[in-house]
Formats: sequence, C-alpha cells, structure tokens
Amino acid sequence: MTASGTAGRDAGLQPERTRLAWRRTTLACSVTAVLALRTALRGSGSAVEVLGTAVIVLIWLAFLGIAHRRVRQLAAARPPGLAPRSALAAVACTVALSVFAVAVIF
Repeated sequence: MTASGTAGRDAGLQPERTRLAWRRTTLACSVTAVLALRTALRGSGSAVEVLGTAVIVLIWLAFLGIAHRRVRQLAAARPPGLAPRSALAAVACTVALSVFAVAVIF
C-alpha cells in the first residue's frame, strides 16, 4: 500500500479470463448463426427466410465487431471497463440473433 492507503491494482488473470469468455460467446453466436443459415438455406427460399438470413448475418457481423474491439482492449496492461453502450449493444445482438434464429427455424 502507498501512503494514501491505495495500492496499484493487479488484474492478475482476470483480463485473460474475460478475453476467453468473449471468445466463447463469439463462438456460440457463430454456431447459432451457422445453424440458422443452414436451416434457412434448406427451406423453401421464401422472401421471409431470405430476409431473416440477411438479418442474422448482419447481427452476427455486428457482434463480431463488438467482441473483436473488446478483446483488443483487454490486451492493454490496464484494460478499460466495458462501456455501457457496448454492453447494451452486445446484449441486443445476442438476443436479436437468438430471436431471428428461432424465427427462421420455425
């Protein structure tokens, strides 16, 4: 501890665990997107299925961008906290991807 009573923060392995969690979530979103795309491509090819497939791809790409940016931020010696806007965007992408995947399957 320093004289003021605060010590430098030692993040330890926490940034590495967080980086791995982002990678697992990205993998799960990728699998969901691929399965939904496969189902849509094997379907009747209606306009709704094609539109749903396009939306799934766009949501998946948006999530990949958010996750990639966060993983790069975690490489810093003292990574910044996740901005509330980024967290909301990641949650929205995950929920939307799940909803559209279910919609395409049924």
